[in-house]
Amino acid sequence: MPSVRKTAIVLGLLSSLFFAITFVVNRVMSLEGGSWVWSASLRFYWMLPLFLIIVAYRRNFKALIAEIKLDIKQWILWSTVGFGIFYASLTFGAAYGPSWLVASTWQFTIIAGIILSPLIHSSGERSNLLSSLLFSGVILLGIIIMQVSHAESFSLNSFLLGILPVLIAAFAYPLGNRMMMQLTRGRIDVYQRILGMLICSMPFWFLLSSYELFVAHTTPEKSQYTQTFLVAISSGVIATALFFFATDKVSTDEKALAAVEATQSAEVVFALAGEIWLLNSALPDIYAMIGMALVIIGMVLHSYKG
Repeated sequence: MPSVRKTAIVLGLLSSLFFAITFVVNRVMSLEGGSWVWSASLRFYWMLPLFLIIVAYRRNFKALIAEIKLDIKQWILWSTVGFGIFYASLTFGAAYGPSWLVASTWQFTIIAGIILSPLIHSSGERSNLLSSLLFSGVILLGIIIMQVSHAESFSLNSFLLGILPVLIAAFAYPLGNRMMMQLTRGRIDVYQRILGMLICSMPFWFLLSSYELFVAHTTPEKSQYTQTFLVAISSGVIATALFFFATDKVSTDEKALAAVEATQSAEVVFALAGEIWLLNSALPDIYAMIGMALVIIGMVLHSYKG
């Protein structure tokens, strides 16, 4: 299992690199005046045909439809949670805070996964989850320290609007992902599971974008089509596939699963670097350097713990 765990952790780390693009690009779209609803829904509209092509090419589409028909209500429920509520909340938060703040708040998903584990799994390896919680705590401490000097410059209103939705997303993503793993139990592959969740989350995205179009009377900015396509490829296809591959590899090992989810803390470093490069943000101060060091230490502890 150690070699499988290390492979899963490497995949998780790579996924965090591509996920980080989401935070930076969403922030760019927000600063350019684009609606967060279109930033969120367009990504999934782009992802749907991409994964249809992938699954159809692999000749797995009929098997996926048969799997969905076994319990379509559960598919719609957990797809809406794991894709819909997750990304809508995350994109909303990006409209009220910089990418580093959204990315750092998102790291609460590390703890959320551990909290949710006993509620989802009726049995399994739980006795040693305390160490996972402690190591995740090191990562979160680093994230808090990293943001100390930055948080002082934001109003309470922006702080709450930027953080609370992201906390909801932090629970929704691991909950939806883990419940779908429990529901399918390895009967379909990662690409099928992603496509199935895309299809079953479409009612949510149709309702959200229809409200924006017919009630709020807004349409996407021209730049949003290109930017959301970039996010769809980097985060929606590459990062999501890598992360799902990683979690599938260790789906029966709660400690390893917690370690894989902890790799997403690297998004903070990648998002901060992206803001400095694309948005000319200030260079990291001493708080950021100390925080990044703790994040790396926490990730290493997760990777090599017994």
